[in-house]
Amino acid sequence: MVSGALQLAGLIVGGIGAVGTFAVTGMPQWRVSAFIENNIIVFESICEGLWMHCIRQANIRMQCKVYDSPLALSPDLQASRGLMCAAAVLSFLAFALAATGMKCMRCAPSSEQAKGHLLLAAGLLFLLSGAVELIPLCWVANTIIRDFYNPVVNVAQKRELGEALYLGWGATFCLIAAGATFCCFCCCQEKTRSYSYSSPPHGPARDQCCRGKPESSYSKSQYV
Repeated sequence: MVSGALQLAGLIVGGIGAVGTFAVTGMPQWRVSAFIENNIIVFESICEGLWMHCIRQANIRMQCKVYDSPLALSPDLQASRGLMCAAAVLSFLAFALAATGMKCMRCAPSSEQAKGHLLLAAGLLFLLSGAVELIPLCWVANTIIRDFYNPVVNVAQKRELGEALYLGWGATFCLIAAGATFCCFCCCQEKTRSYSYSSPPHGPARDQCCRGKPESSYSKSQYV
């Protein structure tokens, strides 16, 4: 009962992290610039993402445009494209393996050991996807903060942390939490199984081993 609830909790948290990873990959709010000029007449908001950039002026709705070429992106956003796509694929595979290895699944007969291996693989993939996703998030955030406090950079070119970065950190936490849950569950199961296998045998076989080799019924005088 407890193990089933733990697996279900890990699956739900991992699913939230996977959905968040896909959402962050497509969101344009990675780098946001919102500033008001001195005359307080022109208000402009610029959002830059991995695939498109968006502009909103005054009360006009947001207008987005896909990048004409990957070369138009900065090096950190170019690398983030590949890393976020890899994290999204890994999180999806981890969720699929976790759903297959759940004890409540009855779609195909399988042993408990095979399900344990599936859950362990899912936990490792969740941890790997969280680590891969954390790299581009921290890289882009570091670049934004460095340029924001750099006096050489023009004020109009400075950016702020967007909503996608905060959502990405939340999704990363969910992925790592799900991976740790499944890995800890599998380790506890392996320890329990090893303890049950290492228990001393009982019965006639053990009694005979303890008694040792039976003595011969012949006396020594019969050999003389």
